Amino acid sequence: MKQNAELIMGLTSTDNQLPRSHCKTMNVTNFITRFQTTHLAVGALLGCICCLFPIEGVSAVDFSPLSPFGIGTCYQRSGDLTNWLPPMIKIGITNLRACRSGFGDVEPAEGKWRWDKLDNDLRYAAANHIELFALLNGKGKWNTKDLPKTLPINNLPAWSTYVRETVKHANGRIRYWEVWNEPPNGTSDAPASDYAKVVVAAYDAAKASDPSCRVGLAAKSVDLNYLDQAIKTGAKDHFDYLTLHPYEVLGCALNRVGTEPVFMSIVPTARKMLAATNPSKANVPIIFTELGCNAAKLGVAVHAQALVKAYTMGIAQGVACINWFEGMDGDSGPMGLLQADGTPRPAYTAMAQMIQHLGQYPQYLGWVLLNDKDYGFVFQGAKSTVLITWAPKGATNEVDFGQTVQIVDPMTGNTTTNKTRLLTTAPIFVIGVPAELSKQAQSNKARPFPWGGDYTSAKSVSVTFGDKTVENGLHTHAGEAIAADVITYGGSARVGNVPGGNVYMVDPNFLSYTTTPIQITAVVRRNPANDPAELDLEYESTTGYKKAPMYEIPDNTEWHNATWTIDDSQFVSKYGFNFRFDAGTYYIQSVTVTKLAR
Repeated sequence: MKQNAELIMGLTSTDNQLPRSHCKTMNVTNFITRFQTTHLAVGALLGCICCLFPIEGVSAVDFSPLSPFGIGTCYQRSGDLTNWLPPMIKIGITNLRACRSGFGDVEPAEGKWRWDKLDNDLRYAAANHIELFALLNGKGKWNTKDLPKTLPINNLPAWSTYVRETVKHANGRIRYWEVWNEPPNGTSDAPASDYAKVVVAAYDAAKASDPSCRVGLAAKSVDLNYLDQAIKTGAKDHFDYLTLHPYEVLGCALNRVGTEPVFMSIVPTARKMLAATNPSKANVPIIFTELGCNAAKLGVAVHAQALVKAYTMGIAQGVACINWFEGMDGDSGPMGLLQADGTPRPAYTAMAQMIQHLGQYPQYLGWVLLNDKDYGFVFQGAKSTVLITWAPKGATNEVDFGQTVQIVDPMTGNTTTNKTRLLTTAPIFVIGVPAELSKQAQSNKARPFPWGGDYTSAKSVSVTFGDKTVENGLHTHAGEAIAADVITYGGSARVGNVPGGNVYMVDPNFLSYTTTPIQITAVVRRNPANDPAELDLEYESTTGYKKAPMYEIPDNTEWHNATWTIDDSQFVSKYGFNFRFDAGTYYIQSVTVTKLAR
């Protein structure tokens, strides 16, 4: 399920139905509401109770508008939802990705259908008012026509039959069908054109069985280059929503100073791609059907902070839903809101607090920069306006709200009142936003999200290294945090082999998706020992990351301009960066990206 974990809003008119009704079996609802679920035994008990007291008409699904607060699960945990889903229901989560709908699950042999696993998921979801998101993937072990391929490209009739029969069997109880899990993962790196054929066949088959269902076009990470190619090579008009898994970009925002704008640019960049390749689909919902981080690697506090930031910035940029990966630790490691034994992590409390204070359908009002540097996002929440704010990584800043406000710590639920607060990287909720701040946020809503300035109309962006790294619309993952300041040859520079210092991101407002001719220039020289050195550039292109010709650094007697002219760049921050240089013994003084006239 999770391939890259280590390293939206625009709903269609059919979404605007009446809100989901609450559980009609009152004794079950009260039991779930009052009981503090923390361990597997309790989860199993709740699941059994829900099955003992089913509501009427469990085959029908009362679809409500899609809430951004969703949950995801791995294959292991999807086998028994009663073990872990009740605690998710308790805090208000109303949608789950994914159920047992894979090719191998429902058609283990050609023409032999087995629906017990899917039916169990459907019954349990309907009884508990949970909407299921389904995956259409796999090719069936019996499908020898496609060996050794992974995509069912040589037996599309069999694939179409699987999709048609599965959607038919669901009988309207599932409305979101995602084609494949984060391609090109799990496809043996098949070209996007092959994926497009699979999508078209799935779309036609699904719509034949249920014209009202939605078919999702999918990609790993933020691989908009791949989606661009899939649409251009056949998938155009054969999808109703997009799915992305921006694990790496979230990691970038957590670990690198000031890189939240990279995460904030995902949906705007996707919309630019759609507007260019498939205008009729420019406003389809964008769903992050997987997003999370490793609680053991980052610590449970950062894990919880990541959840709050992901939902805050996701909702703010227009993500229709985020299925946090995952509910309980499973085959992908310590990612869950619950540990494998059912014990809640702080992220579970954080999710509960977000739903409690923002409500199922928060309205984004706009952004502010407190102290001109601290991120703040304002929402109309369940009962009042809510400001979610935090300081950039590595900083602590005192903020004065101008009046006494109610402050909630989402990691614990503890509430205090104060006029000032020392902000850290840990987000806080301010309940009842001061009128002036709310007004400021609303005036900013339509403005480009800033990253050290507005570079929308700039002709070039640059970063210069030295006693102090200066970023003007071009940013390095290392920045000042781990840069080695080197004063040599009468000028400032940095060592090319400093970890992370060779990875660069342009301001998304300067350049994103659009294939504009550019020139990348790095000012470099050899080290004092005059060791031979070369500079290799890899950049995001229309076909993904691509190597440019190598530049051999002549000597160490002076600074040299290593320059590349590129006409096929397509910057989408797939892994959180746009281009990089290989590590080496060279020194680098500055890097500039310039737009060229067409």
